Amino acid sequence: MITAGVDLGAKTVKVVILRDDEVIGRGMTITGLDQKESAEKAFASALKEAKLELKDIEKVAGTGCGRTEAPHATSHITEVGADAKGAFFLNPAVRTVIDVGGEEGRGIKCSAEGRAVDFAINEKCAAGAGAFVEAMARALERSLEDFAKLALTSTKSIPMNAQCAVFAESEVVSLIHAKTAHEDISRAVHDSISDRITSMVRRVGIEKEVMLIGGVAYNVGFVNSLNRSLNLEVVIPDHPEYVGALGAALTAAGK
Repeated sequence: MITAGVDLGAKTVKVVILRDDEVIGRGMTITGLDQKESAEKAFASALKEAKLELKDIEKVAGTGCGRTEAPHATSHITEVGADAKGAFFLNPAVRTVIDVGGEEGRGIKCSAEGRAVDFAINEKCAAGAGAFVEAMARALERSLEDFAKLALTSTKSIPMNAQCAVFAESEVVSLIHAKTAHEDISRAVHDSISDRITSMVRRVGIEKEVMLIGGVAYNVGFVNSLNRSLNLEVVIPDHPEYVGALGAALTAAGK
């Protein structure tokens, strides 16, 4: 059976094509003003990689904040449900899933059967998501990758007190004017995000194994801070940004 999952996120659209239990195609585009058009582009990219045509796809499921706009969808699943399903498929030992994307973070507690039994969401402010890191990197006139790596060279912990991304940027500017080393500023930013995410996840309970998914899983500075904050080493799957779309494709397959 060939199915597809479409994850329409606030920043990107991801598509996964699944043949039985094997991922054979992936596609991603930036979420534009027209979500359906963006999703169609991601779908076309996934079909090209899978060397298939649209008529070959038997069922499609949508997820993400724009899931109702998912093209060709015959069913839908919440982001929480899709994350849990996709993470459990990749690693049945997972009991806690942390999903940090561009605009929000989620903490999910999973049962031994891979179902989401509790969750918490940080959606009030970008200070707990990837957009916050991007804004701070711009303030230091650094690329996102460079800014993330800087945190690994810091030996000094500087607390950030701002609870809002806007105010935090002002705090970073103040640190720059105070001649604070860029690596210490980077660590402070990543520590700030990881502390917020850890606090959120603790509301649902942290139980090993802990899997980190979402685009921010590529940020080595954040991963390092999160591991320290959780006092453990999170599991990061291949293609962490596609786990929700994978969960949707599994839903379409009735799994």
